[in-house]
Amino acid sequence: MNPKSRRGPSADGEPASIPASAYDPRIINPVRFSRAVLFAADEEVRAAGRELAERMPWTQVDVAADPLSLDRFAPGQAAAFVFDDTGLIVADTDRLRRPEADRIFLLLSTNDIIHRSPPSIMRSRYPYTAKADLIFAVDRDEFVPRKIIAPAVRCAEDLLNIRKYSKERRFIFLIVDDEPLWFSQFLPVLYDIIGQRADVMIARTYEEALLFLFGVNHESLIDRARFLSQGHGDDVIALIADLYFPKGGEMNSPVGRDLIEIVKTYYPRIPAIVASRAKEAQSLKDRALILPKGDPGSLETLKDYIHDFTGMGDLMIRGPRGGESRRFRDIFELRELLTEAAQVSERGAAIRKIIELNAEKDAFSTWLYMHGFRRLGDILRPLRDRGFELVGYLRTVIDEELARIRSTPLIIGGERIFSLPDLLSALRRVDPQAIQPLSDNDVFSTWLDCKAFPELAEEFRPIHGSGERLREALIGAVEKWIDLYRKQGKPV
Repeated sequence: MNPKSRRGPSADGEPASIPASAYDPRIINPVRFSRAVLFAADEEVRAAGRELAERMPWTQVDVAADPLSLDRFAPGQAAAFVFDDTGLIVADTDRLRRPEADRIFLLLSTNDIIHRSPPSIMRSRYPYTAKADLIFAVDRDEFVPRKIIAPAVRCAEDLLNIRKYSKERRFIFLIVDDEPLWFSQFLPVLYDIIGQRADVMIARTYEEALLFLFGVNHESLIDRARFLSQGHGDDVIALIADLYFPKGGEMNSPVGRDLIEIVKTYYPRIPAIVASRAKEAQSLKDRALILPKGDPGSLETLKDYIHDFTGMGDLMIRGPRGGESRRFRDIFELRELLTEAAQVSERGAAIRKIIELNAEKDAFSTWLYMHGFRRLGDILRPLRDRGFELVGYLRTVIDEELARIRSTPLIIGGERIFSLPDLLSALRRVDPQAIQPLSDNDVFSTWLDCKAFPELAEEFRPIHGSGERLREALIGAVEKWIDLYRKQGKPV
């Protein structure tokens, strides 16, 4: 894709160009939902449409009054259709599905058996669930519809784009679990971290996971010579899997262990998380993070792991045995490490060896992609130089990028932004309509990452909305962090 013609939503649901900017993130979803149609008997599901409209302001949200009216919504547009159990039972999804239409059907189910059942049992007992492309758990307590609806629709948007559209290199979290209860708990946390930087794909059986990773549904069919070009395995940046889920229609063995072993054989760079309370999970503790589902603090542990191992947070430089050697919050700190590595000394030689090891594993390029340096990420993937040549090349391309950042402003409503005070001033004066697209597309957080304000970038990433409410949320975050950075002695 030409970087000057980034893709974004349009009024009619077709892919459309958005203004190119030096700080535009890589657009991994060229098609976004222009419409979301809710058809539900449950009042809380219908009311959740307000939260969806706030969290995904590029999407028009409609509530259908009856099943016959569903087909009148979103003609020719990319759309998500959101049902509760009653709505999906009565909806004629066969009529709604059209080969040319970009439509994904979601079920927000209140049925506890559906929450905890593998697909085969679910479809046997409740045949209407087969109509849904994605199923999520909702209830009156922890999984209230307003909390899950935006992550659910975003997951549907990811599914549409992975299946049909984006041909660029992607960044995908693969979740393998047969129970909607678990990924319904996890997705809101995950999307707040990744923003528009990565996609999520859900597989509910062993065969679905293999098909996604390798393009085949049995391990014996994996082509060792061509596996990189078949399936999406090369796009996966983390695997999050249960230990028990269906394989061949059965659930009698810990097939998550088999999946982890296969992934580590072909893609040793992919970090793995085993989300399970089963004692058998401990056999994988040297190959994956073991995360007991439902334990107090488990989601916080998961957040920390994602930040540290997928390029979303600090850059983790690891030693030969896999342990943490150095940690960097921004590209300026990385540049200091390269200065140390350029020294003709025993310490410099040791650092060069560690840099070589991490370059071979794509540690630098993945982190750079996630923090707005997509040009550098493309240059440095893969990187096979050694010693002083490697260090010198890294220093050269990073210095060029830092010079570009210093001289290139962020543009908001015609105003040129070079610093946090400039940003604060523009947010206070510029029309919110000029602010919203930059928030929708993670442009603010990308610029903040490039300018070495990762903490503020992380706070900006999940902020979405429109009008004065969006403006005030952004202003409040900038004011807070300007004060904090100044107390730390950091230039703003």
